[in-house]
Amino acid sequence: MALPFFTKPKHTKPLLNRCRDDLATKMRLKYDPYYHVIQAQQGSRIQLGGRDMIMLASNDYLGLSFHPKVVEAGQTALRKWGASPTGARSANGSRAYHIELEEKLAAFLGREACHVHSSGYLSCVAATASFAQKGDLIFGDKNLHSSLWDGIRLSMATVERFAHNNPDDLREALEASSPAATKMLVLEGVYSMEGHICRLPELAQLGEAHRCFTVLDDAHGLGVLGEGGRGTAAHFGLGDQVDILCGSLSKSLGSTGGFVAASREVIEYLRTNSKQTIFSAALSPAQTAIASAALDVLQNEPEHRERLWANTRRYRDMLHSLGLDTWGSETPAIPIVLGSKERAYPFWQALREKGIFTIMSIAPAVPAGKDLIRTAISALHSDEQLDQIGEAMAYAVKKVGL
Repeated sequence: MALPFFTKPKHTKPLLNRCRDDLATKMRLKYDPYYHVIQAQQGSRIQLGGRDMIMLASNDYLGLSFHPKVVEAGQTALRKWGASPTGARSANGSRAYHIELEEKLAAFLGREACHVHSSGYLSCVAATASFAQKGDLIFGDKNLHSSLWDGIRLSMATVERFAHNNPDDLREALEASSPAATKMLVLEGVYSMEGHICRLPELAQLGEAHRCFTVLDDAHGLGVLGEGGRGTAAHFGLGDQVDILCGSLSKSLGSTGGFVAASREVIEYLRTNSKQTIFSAALSPAQTAIASAALDVLQNEPEHRERLWANTRRYRDMLHSLGLDTWGSETPAIPIVLGSKERAYPFWQALREKGIFTIMSIAPAVPAGKDLIRTAISALHSDEQLDQIGEAMAYAVKKVGL
């Protein structure tokens, strides 16, 4: 029997005991894989614990968060507008910079209108929760991002999950549903954990045939795929079959925040009915200006996207030459599947030893047997850095005994 002075006394509040005794939190603190404090960053080079390291986990695909024009735009907006709009647009009003970015994004994406939020998470929740309701039927790819699942749950609609990127499974689910039901189809343009491109031509066609309202989260497709970086729908030439495009400003556009783009009537409905839109503080002046300037750079300087894809091809070939499993990734988001936490953790540690910063993801965050290291390539990675990454990968492969 444990002696009293060796055990912590129980709190009188059960929720405090839940926080203290949570096994997942204890394991996170023990192995320390997340929430690292980076002391400095310049491009794809960071400083962690006094060591210089290469960032190989950022979603700054085009490297625009350090582009001089983008940084200057944020500084100018800060001086002109101050630090924050200090409230929701429904109460405090929109600012001219919000409207400018929304109009620019809508035009770029080929949509009538757009609304920006202070986070991509809010935009994805709003894109689902604001339109579906109890009694409706939502079909969602089982590998959707957590933000989309949260929006789906908030809608209180009935949910049908279909196998990842599988048109045959979606077809079966749609054919088994009531023809009279109001339906929504929720997809991602690029599945960021897997690096897979959505099979949009087949999935969207099925959605159209069954009168689905289709939502496409293109956070990781914007700036990466399609003509001029217009995303996954543009990549396939299928803009008319997607009712809502939503996503993040924190990837290719180097800012923070999110967007929902659609027809004008859909956006006005969002502004009337979305709690995430009505009750959340507006996007800040600096971050809005940063996203707007990055969108200009994306359109006027195609060399960043060209460099991104050149780096992606070289990096993927490097991993394959080492016999590493990249889960069929087709994009700059490239996982290294190790298959178990017993392999993933030492592989992640070995990369850190060699100065490479990555993210480890293990079950249940990923499917069983798909424990992995999540990596992402940027246009900012230099040839010398890719050489160093290659050496580190070879070291990790040898150390783990793959």
